[in-house]
Amino acid sequence: MNKAVRKAIIAGNWKMNQTQAQTKALIEEMKPLVKDADCGVVLCVPYTDLAAAIEATKGSNIKIGAENCHWANSGAFTGEISAQMLTEMGVEYVIIGHSERRQYFGETDVTVNQRVRAALDAGLTVILCVGETLEQREQGITSELVAMQTKIALGGVSAQEMEKVIIAYEPVWAIGTGKTATAEQANEVNHTIRETIGALYGESVAEKTVVQYGGSMNAGNAEELLAQPDVDGGLIGGASLKAKDFSVIVAAASK
Repeated sequence: MNKAVRKAIIAGNWKMNQTQAQTKALIEEMKPLVKDADCGVVLCVPYTDLAAAIEATKGSNIKIGAENCHWANSGAFTGEISAQMLTEMGVEYVIIGHSERRQYFGETDVTVNQRVRAALDAGLTVILCVGETLEQREQGITSELVAMQTKIALGGVSAQEMEKVIIAYEPVWAIGTGKTATAEQANEVNHTIRETIGALYGESVAEKTVVQYGGSMNAGNAEELLAQPDVDGGLIGGASLKAKDFSVIVAAASK
């Protein structure tokens, strides 16, 4: 982390977990543990939990995000939620392009770009996910692939709008597998992402952009990962469902 130019952000991705009652209970447990954080704290929760999460976090330093949004403002898209619907609720962040959305629900680099555009137009801060599969890493194309995903996703996004974009590097082979990129591997790819942003928008924008690491960051490895110069926080899966573990990661990002 380079706190002189950018603030670390720890964001939880709850995925398809937690009822409304469980959401309230977990947030109440978390609030005192993270109230003194010297980093941004975000919880991205299922659609059905958003209202409960927003209510439970009122007056706290925890911000609420959604896990996806559609690219259209309205229309015949059964089961989808628009970015405007989210902002109307008081949602401030949204995850776009998570590998599980790409893998299971047909997301492409093009539709990721469309969703990024819609989210920014609605005033949301985007957590944009990029990352390679194990096969792609073994083929030695990680840098090229992640740079391409980043460029396509940011098509039509201005330098000024980059203030509302966070990039999360999530190696697909490390999500939910217990495998984690080494601190050096994570920093290397995050640096590639920052260089890509620099080529698109200039060095000053690149230096200000928060680039997180996701992919089995947990209470045990967070400090080592967050000590890397280009790792500006984390997008946390399983550990964000455990208040104490999540607070340890937040504390590591606050150092």
